[in-house]
Amino acid sequence: MTKVKKEKGINEEAGATETGGTEKSYLELIANINPIANPLATKKLSKKLYKCVKKASKLKQIRRGVKEVQKFINKGETGIVVLAGDTLPIDVYCHLPVMCEDRSLPYAYIPSKVDLGSSAGSKRPTCVIMIKSHEDYKEAYDECFDETVLIE
Repeated sequence: MTKVKKEKGINEEAGATETGGTEKSYLELIANINPIANPLATKKLSKKLYKCVKKASKLKQIRRGVKEVQKFINKGETGIVVLAGDTLPIDVYCHLPVMCEDRSLPYAYIPSKVDLGSSAGSKRPTCVIMIKSHEDYKEAYDECFDETVLIE
């Protein structure tokens, strides 16, 4: 019984990849962003930020969620703040860019909260993540930091 279901699932996935896939392209994701999502990361920077979030989450060096990120920004913690551009309602996190600017923290919007959550190793979509610096991924962090500062 279970083998039949697995084969059926594999056939459905193969059909999905032939017709364009279930994963949305960068341009399709940009169509759904909020009006306040500025500065928006480029496709290249988004990939770098996703990779940096993935490395940081393995070492438990991220802050996830509006409440936690806000708390640690107020405490004076530094890092790169990554915001999802497709979060609704905007009121949930519209105060965070102002807090980042006041404390001169770099921040950038990426197009998808689902991708942000999955890169952090979670099944739940996440609208805000703060990446803290660490020695193990210092090179990737510095590259993301510099590019995020440039797009602001």
